[in-house]
Amino acid sequence: MKTLKNYNLIAKTSVGLEEVLADEIKAIGGKNIELGNRAVFYEGDLEIIYKSNYFLRTALRVLKEIEFFHFKNVEQFYLKCKNIDWLRYFTVDQSFVVHSTVINSKDFTNTMFTSLRTKDAIADYFRDKLGKRPNVDTENPEIVINVHVHKDSCTISMDSSGESLHKRGYRIQQGDAPLNEVLAAGMIRLAGWKGDSDFIDPMCGSGTLPLEAAMIAHGIPAGKFRKHYTFENWDDFDEQLFESIKKPVGKKDFDYKIYASDINGSNLLNAQTNARRALVYNKIIFKKSDFRDLEIPVQNATIIINPPYGERMKFEDLDGLYSMIGERLKHHFAGNSAWILSSSVESMKYIGLKTSAKKELFNGSLKCKFNNYKLFSGKRRDI
Repeated sequence: MKTLKNYNLIAKTSVGLEEVLADEIKAIGGKNIELGNRAVFYEGDLEIIYKSNYFLRTALRVLKEIEFFHFKNVEQFYLKCKNIDWLRYFTVDQSFVVHSTVINSKDFTNTMFTSLRTKDAIADYFRDKLGKRPNVDTENPEIVINVHVHKDSCTISMDSSGESLHKRGYRIQQGDAPLNEVLAAGMIRLAGWKGDSDFIDPMCGSGTLPLEAAMIAHGIPAGKFRKHYTFENWDDFDEQLFESIKKPVGKKDFDYKIYASDINGSNLLNAQTNARRALVYNKIIFKKSDFRDLEIPVQNATIIINPPYGERMKFEDLDGLYSMIGERLKHHFAGNSAWILSSSVESMKYIGLKTSAKKELFNGSLKCKFNNYKLFSGKRRDI
């Protein structure tokens, strides 16, 4: 195996999931962990980079920092990018792409211009060194470079993931408004569920929540079904090390049940198809049912619901739907803990239950509340 060196790493995530991701990073051996905005900063070697991509459920991508500098203007930015020894990171025969983020910069007003100047600097570096330049491929690049500009500072990183890590590789069918897999895993973690009780999703759609729950419960790594990561194209890729990381560590015991239900038969069929791909079909109990008719005799279960918001999916009586959800939870699921995600703050008032915890998340571009309701039997003051 190659000598392992520590790097400054950045794992990107969604708003509200930073602490959950930090806990995951600590569990795989990341060091000097610091929370950022939609990101967690930490240190680790190649083994940690591989583990981050393969095991982290709430990371969207993992970046390896290669350069940090300040600049006074666009020309100085270009020169500092060109002065990087790019041959340390990829060859002229490999295709590449540049993705940029820009925050509060007087020199760069948009990400496209930032990416263009970085691309020009890289191309000119190779042309000066070798007389030819690598190709840019926006569809299927072998090397992905991340540029983060904040005011007059720039961090340049190698993206070790490639496609977003929420693309687990098991989904082939989806409903009208599917949950992002990273968000679903984060919701489960925020709810405190670790496979130590029953789990219910009564409006499962294409099944993201119960599938992620099943993978957590049975210790199936988030990257189990991914076909490729960009770090496999790096010059220092250690295939033996990566294969050793992917070796199964033994079966995880799970003595409870996971229920997935939906009123729409097509949604349920999609969920079952995805579950087969994720090898968890026989670990989930599927039911076709309207929530108003659903009966599951459980205690101490975690219930997570992602109902329609009226944004991506039109629903005629959203307030009535949320009122029904509250009534069903109160009268038929006492003794359990329910969490509901929605961007429809007004409709959430119709749930009519006292919230025990409130968190703020984003489902895509939609700002959402993720509220917890402890479902007590009888009146709360009698408990």
